[in-house]
Amino acid sequence: NVLDTLAESAAHLCEADIADFYRLVDDGFQWTTTFSRDPEAAPAHTKIMRQPGRGSVSGRVLLEQKTVHVPDFEADPEFTFTEVARQRSVRCILGVPLLRGTELMGLLLVMRKAPGPFSPKQIELVETFADQAVIAIENVRLFDEVQARTEELSRSLDDLRKAQDRLVQTEKLASLGQLTAGIAHEIKNPLNFVNNFSSLSGDLIVELREALQGAALDDKTRAEIDELSDMLKGNLDKVVQHGKRADSIVRNMLLHSRSGSGEHRPVDINAVVEESLNLAYHGARAEGKGFNIMLERNFDPGAGAVDLFPQEITRVLLNLISNGFYATTKRRAAEGETGYEPVLAASTKSLGEAVEIRIRDNGTGIPPDVKEKMFNPFFTTKPAGEGTGLGLSLSYDIIVKQHAGTIEVETEPGAFTEFRIVLPRGAATLAKAGGNA
Repeated sequence: NVLDTLAESAAHLCEADIADFYRLVDDGFQWTTTFSRDPEAAPAHTKIMRQPGRGSVSGRVLLEQKTVHVPDFEADPEFTFTEVARQRSVRCILGVPLLRGTELMGLLLVMRKAPGPFSPKQIELVETFADQAVIAIENVRLFDEVQARTEELSRSLDDLRKAQDRLVQTEKLASLGQLTAGIAHEIKNPLNFVNNFSSLSGDLIVELREALQGAALDDKTRAEIDELSDMLKGNLDKVVQHGKRADSIVRNMLLHSRSGSGEHRPVDINAVVEESLNLAYHGARAEGKGFNIMLERNFDPGAGAVDLFPQEITRVLLNLISNGFYATTKRRAAEGETGYEPVLAASTKSLGEAVEIRIRDNGTGIPPDVKEKMFNPFFTTKPAGEGTGLGLSLSYDIIVKQHAGTIEVETEPGAFTEFRIVLPRGAATLAKAGGNA
């Protein structure tokens, strides 16, 4: 807007027909704005090559670094830029350099259709407009620099706040981990007594019934004793079952509170996913003889290595794959043998500075209300004895807090569930840096 105004003012005050502003670029003058009294006049050249010489006004400005005045190019034997001048129907040309100190920033051309010189006052006025244009351009440059610096400082402030939040979160988690570990250790001792004595009491009931076999008891009394012993044995079995689940929860609480996981190192992510698939599959086959599922692999050869804690990432993958097996088994039981084939797919993909892992199953899917809580500690939809509610919570901590990654889930009830994990190439190092920020 400033250059538009300056071009129009220069043309009017100097009784000129055309005024052009050009900015200097690497290999020439780049057209910026034009004012012309004739709306149908030929347009300015969008670019004038940066060629010092006597054949054109721009060339002479480049050569001499000062104002160049050609009252009539037809009468100037050195002027060779005649074709362009004739296209624009001009005869008198005044070229003024835009100088910031000794640095050439651009060019102001003021032209008349009629031959004849500009007066010294008009030339001085055009030079003043050129100085104003330099100030305007410099102000824009400074403004852009300030804006860029402001944006940079804003990003730095955001990064600092994120680092601060992560540090506060890390301290909270450390405190919570110590508290959890203390509670888990305190619970474990009496829980061991409950589990051990429940199992022992069950064995004693069996021995008691065997001892009473030789006793002289009438049928009614023996039936009452058998009924009571069966009830007591059933109660003890329930205590043992729930005691084992409580013991599993305590073990997972201790895992949750653990601050370290061995050494991190660069590993081939495709190999980690393949190993986890095999371990989970053979483990599921060992637990259930009738278990069967189709495994699909789509590994990106360019996925490469990631710096991480291998055992912990394997723990996450085993948990997600096992959950997928559970969901497909549950759907198969609900739909019967026909018309449904369980499938679990594992894939990797290079994202440049990060790598993506996807685990997808065509099992029962996850309802929306469950999806909102699935990463919460102790939340589970599995029957008693089959889940602790800590697997996904622990997986979230390992991916997000230990490896500075992300874990997301996309699901459709009755159709599929897909977990998407993204790990930075230097996952473990980045997470440590964030924790020590």
